[in-house]
Amino acid sequence: MSKRTRFSWSSFALAAGLVVQVNIYAQSVEPAIDLTEGGAVARTTFEATIFDTRTVEPQLQAAARWYGPIGQVHDHLPPHGRTKAEIDPGPANNLRPGGLSDEVRATGGELFPGIQQTRWSPPDPTLAVGPEYVVETVNSTLAFFTRQGQMTFSVALDSTGNPGFFEEVGAGDFVVDPRVLYDQYTERFVITAIEVYFHQGEAAIDIAVSDDSDPNGIWYKYRTDAVIRVGNKDYWLDYPAEGYDLEAFYVSGNLFTFSGGGTAGVLFRIFEKAPMLIGDPVTVADLRDGGTSSVQAAHCFGSPQAAFFASHSSNRTSMEIHAITDPVGSPALVTANVTVPLYSLPARYSVPNLGGMIDSLDGRVINVHWRDGNLYTGHPIWSGGKNVARWYHFRTNNWPASGSPTLVQSGNIDEGAGVHTFFPAVFSNAAGDVGLVVAKSSADTVPSIEVTGRKASDPPGQMGALEQVKLSDGGYGGRYGDYFDICVDPADDETFWINGEYANGPYDWGTWISSFTVGGGEVICEDIKKFKAKCRKNGTIKVVVKLKDNSHNGDTVTIGIVREAIETVINGKKAKARRCCFNGLQPTSLLKPAQCVDPIMVDCK
Repeated sequence: MSKRTRFSWSSFALAAGLVVQVNIYAQSVEPAIDLTEGGAVARTTFEATIFDTRTVEPQLQAAARWYGPIGQVHDHLPPHGRTKAEIDPGPANNLRPGGLSDEVRATGGELFPGIQQTRWSPPDPTLAVGPEYVVETVNSTLAFFTRQGQMTFSVALDSTGNPGFFEEVGAGDFVVDPRVLYDQYTERFVITAIEVYFHQGEAAIDIAVSDDSDPNGIWYKYRTDAVIRVGNKDYWLDYPAEGYDLEAFYVSGNLFTFSGGGTAGVLFRIFEKAPMLIGDPVTVADLRDGGTSSVQAAHCFGSPQAAFFASHSSNRTSMEIHAITDPVGSPALVTANVTVPLYSLPARYSVPNLGGMIDSLDGRVINVHWRDGNLYTGHPIWSGGKNVARWYHFRTNNWPASGSPTLVQSGNIDEGAGVHTFFPAVFSNAAGDVGLVVAKSSADTVPSIEVTGRKASDPPGQMGALEQVKLSDGGYGGRYGDYFDICVDPADDETFWINGEYANGPYDWGTWISSFTVGGGEVICEDIKKFKAKCRKNGTIKVVVKLKDNSHNGDTVTIGIVREAIETVINGKKAKARRCCFNGLQPTSLLKPAQCVDPIMVDCK
């Protein structure tokens, strides 16, 4: 097949309705990758370009808010969309999602502003956290921060930088939908983004891998062709997802035609890790599922038996879990439908706020996380006349080798009439606690970023009360998000980090970065149900503090026995302490929380 020639120009619609065109140049283009046949696997090899961020001057090229014209990413893409007909109701079931408790579960940590308004909207914010640095991406900029919020590097992803992050691998001036992750297996950051030049029928997936856990330095970068041929039509990739496991990095995305409308399902691209960790050429494998859409790739912890993905199903009582078996050998796609509580999908631009209506998208999955057989995901649904964030916890069991995945629990983030929640991103930590970030809005407020969580011991389906991380400074209208992000801190595998969009005002966005932990919050007097103490015949004093529920499991109280203060871990609903050996009357008390119960004198006879 002969190569095509690209005569490329970029254009974006401005707020005033004008169109700007820039950067006209010619470049050879690779032939399309053919995935017409069902079950086909196509392989293509790509070379790396080595790039050192320390050679970029200045280091902070995109630190300030952009005050020029704003381009809408959607307006620069080929006309595209999927049929929005109501999905099939599916078989009825009696499953019911959980909800929110009144208990606070999220305790805030670091808080600082991320990247502010760039020349593109929406921002599509994602973040990744390493031992020393936080990396954030938006359309079409990236930045490195210390964990305390000091920006150390920022540059455009496209050719408008000096140079742009992907410019030296051949990227043009339209590099969008970026994603970033931190791979705890190899201690590397990974950044992906897409390019689409529809006048020339060209598309690419750009990917970069850092050489260690410090993003300031060497990166191995690849520009991989992503024009997919199905039948006699060529397709480009939209709404890309990024995931990883022990063996590979994964990108998935919706396939749309360059002209004439039409979809071809989802592309799954497999990047074997090993060569990319040293900047060697990588041979990618491509697969296609023509019957699904908007699939998200899992961030994996542990030893998964396959690569995992998720999406909503073609009916309203199930979710789809996808797997790629033997991903770096002979990969094959498998899909399972798992029954879940009934849901409906929200309409576009259905979230009210003081600035108008904003877009929660169409019910697509926001993120996927897998840890030791547990798969977590979430999406916005339509319930009670509003957007409601829904989350799921599945067990993959031994699937896809045998058996089927099963639903463990699910929950709705519902704060009552008129309050919309959307863009739920969910993650777990080593203790089995779950953290979640959502956007929240209502007709008489401005959008906000909210977090919550659940302890592993909490009742099934229950999350704690929402805690506000950042309230917008004004109302907003139009495309918003398109998603929020969450990850777990590799330093302790306990702390969650999140980012999301907030509004500085109409058509002026910013991002906010925060960390939080999940717990029962500080024990207060209202949590105490009973305080008991007695002395046994051998002179051992035993004190028991009983709480009203198990929401403080793993937290501590301080018990006083004679002259010793004993910090005691709560196990379920109880905390117990013992000391030996005493004679006569001896004092016991509850020191923390203080002044909740009267001291008890015990008689050690």
